[in-house]
Amino acid sequence: MIDLHLHTTYSDGSLTPTELLERAAVRCVEALAVTDHDTCAGNAEAAEAGARLGIEVISGVELSVAFEGVGLHLLGYGIDCITESAKKVFSRLEDARNDRLVKMICRLNELGAPISSEQVRKEAGGNIVGRLHIARLMVRKRLVPSLQAAFTQYLGRGGLAYIDRVRLTPEEAFEAIRDMGGVVVMAHPGVIERENPGVLDRALDCLLGLGLDGIEARYSRHTPEQTARYLEIADKHSLLSTGGSDFHSPTPERIEIGRGFGTLSVPYESFLALRRAVEAKRKLPLPS
Repeated sequence: MIDLHLHTTYSDGSLTPTELLERAAVRCVEALAVTDHDTCAGNAEAAEAGARLGIEVISGVELSVAFEGVGLHLLGYGIDCITESAKKVFSRLEDARNDRLVKMICRLNELGAPISSEQVRKEAGGNIVGRLHIARLMVRKRLVPSLQAAFTQYLGRGGLAYIDRVRLTPEEAFEAIRDMGGVVVMAHPGVIERENPGVLDRALDCLLGLGLDGIEARYSRHTPEQTARYLEIADKHSLLSTGGSDFHSPTPERIEIGRGFGTLSVPYESFLALRRAVEAKRKLPLPS
């Protein structure tokens, strides 16, 4: 079993990298990638746990990109997180995230919610802070009945305290992943089609022009018809076809590692092809 799209407490997941790998091992996952949002801070812990548990781990990240006013996600695989360019881009994104946090908390305070930045950071446990941590704190303080209510009323797009995140341009995201020696894959194209009809083809054209390496054809929320179409796109443009669950939390009746909603199946060949692409990138000198 393969899963190339997973999140941990370093972004908006609820398991540490070690806990995630332990859960994956119980579910007979052979290889995976941790792809936290805008950070690769959990990759080293994941690799260490993978070595202990016999799971192959490819380093990863998920970057948010703005295209025609629409948010896209790009997955970077095989990245070297210690390059100067990596430190620079992740520092920039962390600063933007912290600024967003302060602005959202100010709005919540104006709406009568007594929470502070320090409380939210404590909720995050010292990791990257996101909306999920604000929502958890709001539930714990009984300001809302559930995480869903926190997002629907306050923190989701259109919510009373929502502030849009800073996103990279496609060019900036490609440069960042390339500077880290990584492979670039378009995440969950079906989500783009569902939320922004008509944008996918233009986005693909843009990303192909920048040197896109792959497309996440297999994904928890893709229909069989969508998966087949994205596999055709991958074949037409000689792209890698990857897949992953986008697992965040072990909540009952939610997405599970390796299986998605129960039918996700990423073939081992997809992982091997990605590993070969990563190895080929590593043979090239990193930009100075």
